[in-house]
Amino acid sequence: MGFYYFIILFIGIFLILGAGLQAIKHNSLSKKRVIFLGFTGILLIGLSIFLFTPGSSDIIAELLRLN
Repeated sequence: MGFYYFIILFIGIFLILGAGLQAIKHNSLSKKRVIFLGFTGILLIGLSIFLFTPGSSDIIAELLRLN
């Protein structure tokens, strides 16, 4: 499962880099595309870090009532 967590992490990093490149290209951080890419990247990075923590599978099982 760790392989998929790394994929999520790298997709998040690439989205943040893409948002940065779009911001530099258009000289604006307030474009909708830049905000969307940056926010999505941050969410994916946060999700992957959460999934890497011990016990995250138990938390997800409780949230989905799989116990």
